[in-house]
Amino acid sequence: MSEKIESKVDERLRKRGRKYKEALTKIEERKYKLEEAVSVIREVAANTAKFDQTIEVILRLGVDPKYADQMVRGYIVLPHGVGKTKKVAVIASGEKLKEAEENGADYAGEDELIEKINTGWIDFDAVVATPDVMRKVGKLGKVLGARGLMPSPKSGTVTFEVKDAIREIKAGKVEFKVDKAGIIHSGVGKASFTQEQLQENSKSFLDAVMKAKPVGAKGKYVLRAFLCATMTPSVELDVSIIDQQ
Repeated sequence: MSEKIESKVDERLRKRGRKYKEALTKIEERKYKLEEAVSVIREVAANTAKFDQTIEVILRLGVDPKYADQMVRGYIVLPHGVGKTKKVAVIASGEKLKEAEENGADYAGEDELIEKINTGWIDFDAVVATPDVMRKVGKLGKVLGARGLMPSPKSGTVTFEVKDAIREIKAGKVEFKVDKAGIIHSGVGKASFTQEQLQENSKSFLDAVMKAKPVGAKGKYVLRAFLCATMTPSVELDVSIIDQQ
């Protein structure tokens, strides 16, 4: 490591709080099996903040998403949810609007709801739209796109199966999409979850990313993988535990 990089690292560490620095002492500089990583992160999370921290998986992939055949995106309904009931907005018309209202949508509407969102109102965590209204929803690209909320057929949020879409989101559906740097990250639960719940959620997420491997991906797919909580350092995962085939 160069002196310049070491200086930057030291500067960042000086700005960290006491609890963060204490957490660093509990994490070894090695790659952990998933079970070990979950155990360590749960322990340090319990001592670094008073709130229930989100546990997150972060992956660096060997893809270049500027090419269409190397784009990675998808979704998974985690077996134990994400520890939060998401608010769902449904944009639809006619009977599908009624279906949304009867099946747990927090907000449902068509033109009026579209206009409200277009003003910058974002009091929801997910948006479902039926295909017949997508022409109108397109105008919300700047508002929803920047927040990763734009409905998409690939994420299952552009559909006439409104009831199923709402149920999946409420049950713990998470969407993922690789960014320009080849990074994918997603919350997989809360620090208050049991060891088994976090392991199963993390494994399900990793499996979903593997199944989403694009045809254009060459060589090693998962380059590095990490597990962390909102206020903790990260633990590096042993990527050999992830099927590279």
